[in-house]
Amino acid sequence: MASEDKNKGLLAPFRVLDLTDELGFLCGKILGDLGADVIKIEKPGGDPARMIGPFYRDEPHVEKSLYWFGFNNNKRGITLNLESSRGQELFRRLATSAEFVIESYMPGYLDRLGLGYTTLNQINQRLILTSITPFGQTGPYSRFRASDIEVMAMSGCMSLTGDPDRPPLRVSFPQSYQWTGSYAAVGTLTAHLYRQRSGIGQQVDVAAQACLLWAFSHAHTFWDLNRHLEKRAGAYMTGRSITGARMRVFWPCKDGYLNFIIYGGEAGRKTNQALVEWMDSKGRAPESLKRKDWKSFNIAEVTQEEIDRMEEPITRFFEGVTKREFFENVIRREMLGYPVATVEEISSDPQLKARDFWQELAHPELKASLPYPGGFAKFSQAPCKIWRRAPLIGEHNEEVYCRELGFKKDELEKFKREGVI
Repeated sequence: MASEDKNKGLLAPFRVLDLTDELGFLCGKILGDLGADVIKIEKPGGDPARMIGPFYRDEPHVEKSLYWFGFNNNKRGITLNLESSRGQELFRRLATSAEFVIESYMPGYLDRLGLGYTTLNQINQRLILTSITPFGQTGPYSRFRASDIEVMAMSGCMSLTGDPDRPPLRVSFPQSYQWTGSYAAVGTLTAHLYRQRSGIGQQVDVAAQACLLWAFSHAHTFWDLNRHLEKRAGAYMTGRSITGARMRVFWPCKDGYLNFIIYGGEAGRKTNQALVEWMDSKGRAPESLKRKDWKSFNIAEVTQEEIDRMEEPITRFFEGVTKREFFENVIRREMLGYPVATVEEISSDPQLKARDFWQELAHPELKASLPYPGGFAKFSQAPCKIWRRAPLIGEHNEEVYCRELGFKKDELEKFKREGVI
């Protein structure tokens, strides 16, 4: 990369047309973090997601949604009515000079408007169209609509979340949208790599249900490998032992909760030994733990009785430990484990501060600056960061339609009167 490009992102100057709702907001943001010119296209009057809270100073307003700020920064914004023939014509003109289009409409919607992949490919053969839906473009569920709770349920995640004697739970924040958006970004970049080598664009089919598979990690492999059907166990987990032993994952501590598991394998045995040594240094390790031969410990064959005997003194020890003390010892003693952090603790995390993760971003319309999570990675040859705040409704209409597409201001006013933009 030439030295004059060092202040540009990895995807500069590629253009992205963003037609997504909450299911795909993060995809466009990630591409924007990487330096792409992302144009968020909203219907005239603004996207309904602008009224998702919380709001700046708790004032509900289409230009004060913190949710909108968080997932639509690094984007320019225009309004466009795709249901109108003039709007469809304008979109096709925009697509001729774009490298990516990302959308989250139901399958077939863009085809009915004459804006589907077949049409877009004819006017721009290098274009990548990323289509994000709850269940994919094909199959018996493809026409089903779904919010976060349906995606969480149909992916299987909810079946493993919560206490076993209570109903299944979804994660409180609509997390399925963020898993989906991040996977959509990966799919888009994979198609981009192929295009760089072949010169050919393609349609990327992203199903939110499938994106959630990794969210519950190893559970689905238990059936494949052991014919064991994992079930929700609250603060515990099952399936690691052929005896069916239940092991604690989350432990109460002095000021919150910790994540720690009695592990198997080489790393686990080292962690178990290190924990016992820490407990012993405080005079809190019973003889049963100190005498245990961790080198021969086999997590796959451990019984519930054995687990209970080990967890009882560990529980008492952790109840007297703070999260900070725990994490400092995890690092110093090279253990596996981590504290369950609150939002406030994340915002004051010294590691994030050392990496200059947080960014102050000016909001002239609010006469204020707000702190933001910064770039998701550091690259040696290009920055990854927040380049601009989220757009106001139609903020860049004149910039895009007049300066880039060549329309005159009076034509823009006519588009507004006709409901095109």
